[in-house]
Amino acid sequence: MDYHRITHIEDPYFRQMHELMKRVFPKEEVLAYELWAEPLQDPSIRVFVAVLEGEVVGATEYRYYPDMEIAMTDFTIIGRDGLGIGPFLASRRMADLREVARTAGRRLDGMLAEIYNPEETGELAFGGVKSMNPYVRREVLAHLGYRKLELDYVHPSWQIDGEAVHGLDLCYMPIDGEAAQTNEVPASLIATFLETYYAVLEAKPKEWYEMVEQLRGQDKLRLLAI
Repeated sequence: MDYHRITHIEDPYFRQMHELMKRVFPKEEVLAYELWAEPLQDPSIRVFVAVLEGEVVGATEYRYYPDMEIAMTDFTIIGRDGLGIGPFLASRRMADLREVARTAGRRLDGMLAEIYNPEETGELAFGGVKSMNPYVRREVLAHLGYRKLELDYVHPSWQIDGEAVHGLDLCYMPIDGEAAQTNEVPASLIATFLETYYAVLEAKPKEWYEMVEQLRGQDKLRLLAI
């Protein structure tokens, strides 16, 4: 398997990746094809696909924020079961992020990820790929070290309609920072991250602003078991 970075919309593997995204994610989670042109040229956004014999069988997007010394996994897609795609993407992503942090002269304190809560979303098909089942993914993330932030989480729809998307938890994996010992992260860090991460979406729901305002009034957020 090859770990191939996509940096422009004309990359022949990009269309395959976008079709894969539409197959496994709900529509409100998928940015329109043409709107990817600008983000892909942003050097801080790292989009990689797992390519097996010319076919995109998995993908992941992530970014590192040197000022906050944290990373965010935007998405991870496993397109076919039984190929070891998940471990392949996770190990290559971590190695790449550590190199990015080293080059920036900073640490990698931890990594954030949004994950579906099946108790709220019900059954999602995820393209019929068993590895993408929310219950399976939550167990995998728990084994990797992710924990759920004690937060009633909501995020703006990527359909750019200002609607609130519920049914996900925001999780954090301590890496080199203190959170692994304290089981807490600064609420201000999460607020700053969310304001930075969703700055690209002009239309955001009232619930999202209320959530960020609440975070600004807190000191710490506990990390809970997924």
